[in-house]
Amino acid sequence: MNDRCKQILTIVLAAGVLFGVAAFQMISPVRQYSLSERRTLARPPKLSVEELASGKFIREFDIYAMDQFPLRDQFRSLKAYSARYLLGLRDNNGIYAMGNRLSKLEYPMKASMIDHAAARFRHIYDTYLSGGDGFGRNCRVYLSVIPDKNYFLAPLGGYPMLDYEALVDNLREQMAFASYIDIFDALSLEDYYETDPHWRQECLSDVAASLAEGMGAKLTDVFAEHALAAPFYGAYCGQSALRLRPDTIRYLTSGLLDACTVTSYDTGAPRQAAMYDMEKAAGRDPYEMFLSGSDALLVIENPEASTEKELVIFRDSFASSLAPLLVSGYRKITLVDLRYISGDMIGNFIDFKDQDVLFLYSTLILNNSLSLK
Repeated sequence: MNDRCKQILTIVLAAGVLFGVAAFQMISPVRQYSLSERRTLARPPKLSVEELASGKFIREFDIYAMDQFPLRDQFRSLKAYSARYLLGLRDNNGIYAMGNRLSKLEYPMKASMIDHAAARFRHIYDTYLSGGDGFGRNCRVYLSVIPDKNYFLAPLGGYPMLDYEALVDNLREQMAFASYIDIFDALSLEDYYETDPHWRQECLSDVAASLAEGMGAKLTDVFAEHALAAPFYGAYCGQSALRLRPDTIRYLTSGLLDACTVTSYDTGAPRQAAMYDMEKAAGRDPYEMFLSGSDALLVIENPEASTEKELVIFRDSFASSLAPLLVSGYRKITLVDLRYISGDMIGNFIDFKDQDVLFLYSTLILNNSLSLK
């Protein structure tokens, strides 16, 4: 075969691949959601003269084409393994692996984010807890910080990490109105899922005990442990595009928890919710089984309580699996997620009077706190 024929054959093959991929993408159904990446995928952009002229159509079409590319997950895995084993890169898109354990780089500490979080928490205190205008009578205010998995994992591999001591000191200094409860020593690397950022409920008895002791509550519940049959591929697993061993979600039950009622005010109107939502356990993110996942405002009531104590937790998703372990120490626990409800609206749902009030947030949220309203 002469050189000209080789050139023609190369062009024909290349064109065949390009047109074949394009045709395959055109006839394939548009995917709404990526289970592996835990995100909604781009939709086809609207075509108009104005958007063509402005360049907006081309920009949005590029994003759409990448999101809907044939065999996208397989190519993502190929890239991840090539970066790790051929190029020797220590992370892929900020996700790093040590054995079967995955984590996301969180560095450096963003002082402005800590300041923003402290300002939102101080706004809550000044509005509802400082004693002004009849609010906050006899409320006891506490602060606790949840270390992300990097606190334990990053030093083992020499990865950069937050200055956790400086982060906590900064927050404590700006929240002098709250008593600090340290739970760092109550945790270890094994208390976190290997493929997900969250902690494991079955490992949190020491954390619950530390918080209860710090707030003067007494925990008495005894739990039975159960495991979901389906494997749990956490958020970091899909983001890493690596094929790793899944986790198992285990959850704790008791007669006391069965007797409790859970009410959601996520839409403003009360509706019955579940301590453990088994529909979500079989859904996109099984961790959302704990108190139904992201919810602006939840109330757990314990009809068998031997105390009149009440607890209000300003929290992120980590508290969803922890709160059930604190139920035996309180008659009522209210969970507020400032990512989904404005602090100015809370007074419409909570009468702050003679409660324990706990600000409990992970360093992941504190270092990226713009989501707090």
